[in-house]
Amino acid sequence: MTNVPFTEILCVALALLLVVAAVIDVRTFTISNRLNLAVALGAPFFWWSIGLPLTNIGVQTAIAAGVFALLAGAFYAGMMGGGDVKLAAALALWFSPLSTLKFLVLMSLAGGVLTLVVLLIHRMHKKQGRPEIPYGVAIAFGGLAILTQRFLNQFA
Repeated sequence: MTNVPFTEILCVALALLLVVAAVIDVRTFTISNRLNLAVALGAPFFWWSIGLPLTNIGVQTAIAAGVFALLAGAFYAGMMGGGDVKLAAALALWFSPLSTLKFLVLMSLAGGVLTLVVLLIHRMHKKQGRPEIPYGVAIAFGGLAILTQRFLNQFA
């Protein structure tokens, strides 16, 4: 059983949370645990609204845990913040396995472009030290790209 209007409301809410996360990350270089928790806690409602079978919930959770473990390595290497890791893992709860893979690729590509832009600005202003990268912007880009596919690909 699916509940299309509720699903669409949840997707819009998720999109708004991603935009908020990106804006806050640009301003403060942090993504709050409350925001990450809101994204994660919205996933079971999304699962219900799309009629996700109980057997697939374990798969969704395992993939999100895998995303968390993978990106925790980036955190320990100093390449991502903890809030970034949690947000990406929470988003993985919303996406199918294939969409999660696409999300990670898009996020990584956007993160690379973002890093190059931030490095260029950092060097242009001749600042010392290592620049901070608001990676929440790249995560939001990847997540929003996956979310919009449900609207853009409906005629394919």
